[in-house]
This record gives sequence, C-alpha cells and structure tokens, in this order.
Amino acid sequence: MSSWIEDRALAVVTGSAVGDALGGATEGFTPEAIEERYGGRVEGIVPPFFADWQTHRPISPYHKGDGHITDDTLMTQALIEVYAERREHLDAFAMADGLVPRLIGDVRWIPELERETVLLNRIFLAEKWMVTRLQYGHIDPREAGVGNVVNCGAAMYLAPVGVVNAGDATGAYREAIDLAGAHQSSYGREAAGAFAAAVAAALAPGADPLGVADAVLSVSHDGTRAAVAAVVEAATTVGDASDREIGARLRDAIRPFDTVGERYREPAADARIPSRTKSIEEFPVALGMVIAHGGDYRRAVLGAVNYGRDSDSIASMAGAIIGAMHGSHVVPAEWVEEIGAASRVDFGVHAGLLAQAASDILERDRVRALAAVDRIGALADPERLAS
Repeated sequence: MSSWIEDRALAVVTGSAVGDALGGATEGFTPEAIEERYGGRVEGIVPPFFADWQTHRPISPYHKGDGHITDDTLMTQALIEVYAERREHLDAFAMADGLVPRLIGDVRWIPELERETVLLNRIFLAEKWMVTRLQYGHIDPREAGVGNVVNCGAAMYLAPVGVVNAGDATGAYREAIDLAGAHQSSYGREAAGAFAAAVAAALAPGADPLGVADAVLSVSHDGTRAAVAAVVEAATTVGDASDREIGARLRDAIRPFDTVGERYREPAADARIPSRTKSIEEFPVALGMVIAHGGDYRRAVLGAVNYGRDSDSIASMAGAIIGAMHGSHVVPAEWVEEIGAASRVDFGVHAGLLAQAASDILERDRVRALAAVDRIGALADPERLAS
C-alpha cells in the first residue's frame, strides 16, 4: 500500500469529519442567527446553539457542537467498514446485506447521544426509511430508495466511493448511483453520484477546484447539473468579496433549485419530492465554497459552517473534496485532535481501513483494465480472434 493513498484516505476521513463536527453547531440556522448567537462568525469549535439541546427540539435531541461528529461521519465510517470487509466495489445489494446490518447490530459510541448504542438510534428519518425498506420490507435494494424523502442523506456519506475510484470520476459516479439507489431517488440519488465523482476527481494528479467542477459537470444530469453550473459560475466571480458575501452569493445561485425554501426548519409544501429540475442544496454549495475560497481548507469549511442551513453536510463535503485534492496536511491538526478527543474517535483507524480497501480495489482495477485491453484487442483483430 502506497503512502500516497494512506495520506489521501486520512485527508478525506479527517477533512470531512472536521467539517461535520464544526458545522453541527450551526445546522439549521441563518448566518445572521449564527453571528448573533456566537458574537460573530464561528471560527472553530463552539458549544451547542441551545444550552437546552436535550429538549429544545424533541425530534432530534442531539448534542451538536462541542466538537461532536454527527451522523454524516458515523455513516461514512460504517460504509468504510463495508469496503474494508469486502475489498471490492460495492452495489445496492451491499447496502442491504453489508451496511444495514451495521446500522442495527453494531454498538458504537454516538457522541451526540453521549452513550454507546446502535447507529439506528442516531440516524434520522430518511436513513431509518432505508433500514425499514431493506431489512423489514425486503425491497429490491436497487429500488428501495423510491418513495423516500429526497435529500442529501445518501450523498453525505459517499466520500469513500470517490477514494476507491481515485482519479476516475465516471467510475465513482456510477458506483455511487448504484449504491444510492438503496437509499434515495431523483436528485438525492444524483447528488450522491456527483459528490463521489468530485472526490474521485480531486484525487487525480494535479487536480484543482475548477477541474473537479468540470469532472462533476461531465457526469451529472438534470437539476443537479444545472445547479452545479450556476453555483460554480457564482463562485468564480466572487472577486474580493468577504466570506459573508460569498455565502450570500452562493445561496442566491442555489435558490432556484432548492426545494426546502428560505425557512430551513419550515420546508415548503413541495420540498423533498422527486423532480428533474431541482437539486439538493448541500453538494453544489460545498463545491462552490471550495472554488470561491481557492481550495483553502480553513476558509472553505468555515464558510460552510457560517452559511448555516445544512451546514454540517456542506462543510463535510467541502472538507472531503479539499482533503482529497491536497492531502492531510491541510486539515488543521488542532481541530483533528480536539474533535477526535471530544467524539472519542481515532480517525486513523477508519482512514487505515479505507486506505487498505482502496489499495486492494485499485490493484484489482488495474489487473481488470489490462485484461480488458487484451480482450478488446482480440475482438478488434479478426486473425487474432480466429487463432
């Protein structure tokens, strides 16, 4: 296993987890409310938005903030474990018989619940739908995502798909679309493919933010593609705008495609239903943050944190893309250490699992590619085929 893949796996794991933990405290709020609560823009680890977090929102009594990773990272870790077990590309069936059993059977520390339990007790409604459909409804995994609320639930944890398809945005897109069919449909599924493609493209030698965007645009479709194009255009024209203004411009760009609406906690009547013209907000904005801030990890992630709304997922995606592009040295070590301690997690464990799985898969892909060249060559040469 090369030191390169070990470092980039660590960069993706820590880059996404740090963004997730920092953004957890500000999730669901407006930039103005965030600044009022914290006395200015958030610049690192902060306490929960509400001191009475246990009861303030009974439907989600989670201890967000204080350096706690959320379900984005916990689901990412669970998917890494499936890759580590199988050491091969995954499909929708692997979600049913590989991921779901971990969600309902493996006891682990859940920082936001401050106790050990199964991940099912932390994941939210769209993920519980997946468990219900696959474990108890026995739905064909390729179709299980149909009928679920359309959101970023599948996209938020598919960064590992990009790592095992390093440099191959098309391969990552296709694998993620297959996997995500067990969880999401419509533009929620499309976003999962686009995000995985972005991580894979960011791992290509010499990758830069605009090159990653080009790779995403080359594989994505419908409202997701249109939303990415609009946000990328906005991100490339920010000039010397302040970080606050950058967030506002990206919000303006995504607004026509976003079904949730302006009141994040009070979604519009047509929110989260299938559409060919709409997009989730999280991935395009995350990519926009990467571009607008020139691939600078700290600025892009903090830009996502202070953007509010689904800030943990936006910051996590931005962090994964930048980590993949530049390596683990760009993820601030002090944040990694503090969040690891607060969440009681050693990020190196899952990074190592992902690196080993990716190394094995990439080697198998190399062998398969060479065999394909020979097969295609034989088919193209009648005399060779006859012999």
